[in-house]
Amino acid sequence: MKKILALLAVTCALAACESGPKIRANTAPGANLQSYKTYSFPAKLGTDRGDVQTPLTGYFKEAVRREMDARGYQFVEGGDADLWVNFHVNAKDQTDIRSSPSMNYGVGYYGYRGGMYGGWGGTDVETVHYKVGTANIDVVDARRKELVWEGVAEGKLTDKVMKDPRGAVNLVVTEIYKQFPGATAGGAPATGTSG
Repeated sequence: MKKILALLAVTCALAACESGPKIRANTAPGANLQSYKTYSFPAKLGTDRGDVQTPLTGYFKEAVRREMDARGYQFVEGGDADLWVNFHVNAKDQTDIRSSPSMNYGVGYYGYRGGMYGGWGGTDVETVHYKVGTANIDVVDARRKELVWEGVAEGKLTDKVMKDPRGAVNLVVTEIYKQFPGATAGGAPATGTSG
């Protein structure tokens, strides 16, 4: 259960990044995503826990289907599809050490200099601990079993969106699919591969 909650937190937090998650996408050289017509999900998805589908898996399926259907692909339930779409989330602890010139210049250890003369300047050091989450969406040529496109969102995690994991997944998946090659959900050509 803790792992499921951690996975939910990763996705939720990605959606809650103050400046938004960083999105990048890659398309396999020579891949023509418009040549594919159908898609499905593999039997075991990256967000499943063992043989159990997590709520997070359900949220991803819902959001990915919305995005793929809007681009003209047809979902095939348990059948022979051109593409498989898989997804995965991960979180890791991050530590930043920040230093800045000390604002205590000339005050002394206990303030005994009283500003009459300066001491040596110092450096204030601050250690900041936080989590970084990553969400991946893989689009695989089902016949050749080759990755043809991947979208990745990465961002600093917050606690803000834990109350609405479905909304967080929807936001992250929408942002990732803005990089999908070909027609966008609105019908305009997408930019394709980004860094």
